[in-house]
Amino acid sequence: MAADRRPAATGYATAWRWHFYAGLFTAPFLLMLAVTGAIYLFNDELNDRLYPQLRFAPGGDRVLPAGDLVAAVRDHYPDATVTRIDMPVTPGRTAMAFVTPAAGGEPFRAFVDPVDAAVLGDLIYSHTLVGFADRMHGSLLLGEGGDALVELAASWALVLVVTGLWLWWPRGRRKGRAFRFDRRRQGRGRWREVHRLVGAYTAVMIVFLIVTGLPWAGFWGDRVLAPASNALGLGYPPELRHHGGGDGKTLLDTLGEAPWALLQAPLPAIDTGAGRHGQHHGGALPDTRPAAINRVHRALAERGLAYGYRLSIPAGAGEPYSAYTYPARPQGQRTLHLDGEGKVLLEVGFDDYGAVAKAVEYGVALHMGNYFGVANQGLMLLTCVAIVALVITGVVMWWRRRPPGGLAPAPGRGPERAPLPRRYLLALLITLLALLPLAGASLAVILALDALRRRVQRALASAG
Repeated sequence: MAADRRPAATGYATAWRWHFYAGLFTAPFLLMLAVTGAIYLFNDELNDRLYPQLRFAPGGDRVLPAGDLVAAVRDHYPDATVTRIDMPVTPGRTAMAFVTPAAGGEPFRAFVDPVDAAVLGDLIYSHTLVGFADRMHGSLLLGEGGDALVELAASWALVLVVTGLWLWWPRGRRKGRAFRFDRRRQGRGRWREVHRLVGAYTAVMIVFLIVTGLPWAGFWGDRVLAPASNALGLGYPPELRHHGGGDGKTLLDTLGEAPWALLQAPLPAIDTGAGRHGQHHGGALPDTRPAAINRVHRALAERGLAYGYRLSIPAGAGEPYSAYTYPARPQGQRTLHLDGEGKVLLEVGFDDYGAVAKAVEYGVALHMGNYFGVANQGLMLLTCVAIVALVITGVVMWWRRRPPGGLAPAPGRGPERAPLPRRYLLALLITLLALLPLAGASLAVILALDALRRRVQRALASAG
């Protein structure tokens, strides 16, 4: 009988160790992601409550053309450059201009009453609660290095969920109690009951949050998923490749943000007479006077973008005006590129995206709590709360059971020290390398260090 139970016990013990060490590494990151994610779920509600004088237009529902609003911001900040303007998403809301100071100060956002073009005030996004949560959630405020750490933690969180489910999976007499709270448990056992049941009931939603967030990660999203899907014609529309201006600029470069589907799509170029294909090297600068912006505004309004569009103001020769809408449901996404005369150079809608891009956009809308409104926000908030509960209960269990002077206790009785067969580790490594390269690379390093440790221990034992 002992021989029959050994493989299961070995697998259980190995899963326990992976679960423990993955949890120890990911706990602070998951706590941060859950808290900042919960804050950003209610970004509009929080900003409305904190900055009502900037978010709501006192003048009423009428909206002046975008060029008039940009002109008012330029007059108010004569030594700064307006790079973008976001029109009111609904009547009664303000417009928001993105402004870069000439003296090299930190960019800020100015809010304009669309009725009379009065500048109501400004703020620095990163200095707000929502802005801090946004930056912290994506990169720990550490740039690319922080982005990589967040991605690594999110990848290992998937391992954490899988091993947690393996440990929870009902076996033998436990089957009837798998989804019930055992009130007889006390002390650490009660914490364990909360931990396992919260994990069991929310595992699917936690995996969903991780998977739908990974496309925005710098390595997995920008260097793996997006290039692969675009190359296969499953990302941005393949025809966009033929409209590029030759210098590699994208919507992200000019607007500072973009729908995931178009993050790497090249901007169309305007022929400035500088070369056969209108490269951006030399040539006439774009017309960014209020009259030109108003022509663009009229063209967008004629195409049904009177409210809610985000418009970049070109800065270099050959650059177009670029506008896009980002509604709660991605089916309404539209992106247009225009010249200074208001001529539409290119228009892309959700139906033009490839299958992968569509799937990612659906996932992002659900991840951010946008798709189903308050119900969607509530479900994502519940998942964030569950992650916080799992981190807290996991840390408490570890703290109460940790050995004196040690890090991890043994995972119970039985042949737990028997290693998992090497072929299983190899299969896990290959799977992670294929699906999550950053996590796979880190696992390869861990296995190499573990093998080196074992070799050193054997050598010391032989020498002794």
